[in-house]
Amino acid sequence: MNPYPHRLLPAVLLLASLPLSAASLDAALDESQRLAEEAKASQGRIDALDDASRDMLNEYRAAIQQAEALKGYNAQMHEMTAAQSKELAGYQQQLDGIERTQQTVAPQMQRMVEVLGEFIAADLPFLPEERGDRLAQLQELLPQPNVSLAEKYRRILEAYQIESDYGRTLEAWRGELQAEGGLRSVEFFRLGRVMLYYQTLDGHESGWWNPQARRWEILDGSTRRPLAQAIAIARQQQAPAYLHLPVKTLALEAKP
Repeated sequence: MNPYPHRLLPAVLLLASLPLSAASLDAALDESQRLAEEAKASQGRIDALDDASRDMLNEYRAAIQQAEALKGYNAQMHEMTAAQSKELAGYQQQLDGIERTQQTVAPQMQRMVEVLGEFIAADLPFLPEERGDRLAQLQELLPQPNVSLAEKYRRILEAYQIESDYGRTLEAWRGELQAEGGLRSVEFFRLGRVMLYYQTLDGHESGWWNPQARRWEILDGSTRRPLAQAIAIARQQQAPAYLHLPVKTLALEAKP
């Protein structure tokens, strides 16, 4: 009989179980490593999702801020547009008012120029070229669309003012007198717009404009000296003094 039967059996069993335990351990280690890698991969995916969520959150917040900014901008633009619309409406009202004013004032200005022309034609015939040119300029000015209504009105008033000033001034100038014998160079003297005289350059003849007869008439010799004095005063060649000039009125001329 074997003296070691009971001792050999545990040893054989132990030796037989060693390969099995090593294989189980390796399998467990592999499973543990696999689980760790899966956990790592899962954590990576979680981290990636977290980063993506954070980016989306940031984009959302930025979009909200931009939307708020656009909302404020739109409100501001709406107010600005409303103000501009109101301003444009005011301009349109002004334009409509200007158009109505032009429709009313333009005929009046036309009539003012016509009256001025009639007045010059009926007035004493002094400075005919200057006054005629001024009237012609106004007649050319009125239909021009590029000239404002205010400028046209100003020019008309200016012409009226000049004509009005003639009635308060004395003036002497040399010009041509249309007489029966033709043109003669004479000295003209204007007393306001009451009387208009002339005197030849040699001082031998004096005359006046008869507004009723619409012609020049010769005065007697007594007017030569005072008329020469009046011409010198008007030219500031002599100190002012009382003038003794014949003054005829339409009423006197109308008497038989």
